[in-house]
Amino acid sequence: VRLQAFGGGSVQPGDSLSLTCTVTGQNLYGVAMAWFRQAPGKEREFLAGVSRSGSAFDYADTVKGRFTVDRDINKGTVNLEMSSLKLEDSAIYFCAAAFTSRQLEIVRTDSRMKYWGRGTQVTVSS
Repeated sequence: VRLQAFGGGSVQPGDSLSLTCTVTGQNLYGVAMAWFRQAPGKEREFLAGVSRSGSAFDYADTVKGRFTVDRDINKGTVNLEMSSLKLEDSAIYFCAAAFTSRQLEIVRTDSRMKYWGRGTQVTVSS
């Protein structure tokens, strides 16, 4: 199983950016997916997740209303659409996959993630 995140870059406050995570070797129906980020000197934090069924979503309060997570089963991708970016959104962004028996569960804990992609850097600066 391999996860690969890309789409990061340097933007200005208020801009939008889209990240994509490609998942190979694992059907997305079999895993709950999530996006995390880690800024320098800070712990990795959960941002957004989608359930195995693809019908349940959840977001951290810090990004709710600004970030949207979605997946494309056919392409094997999970996207994170980010808008109204702030300086404090600067971090390395990771996608991750977790096994769960529950179709609607959102996995938010990084210790439960089975697979991780390499991070992609997002820098928001004026």
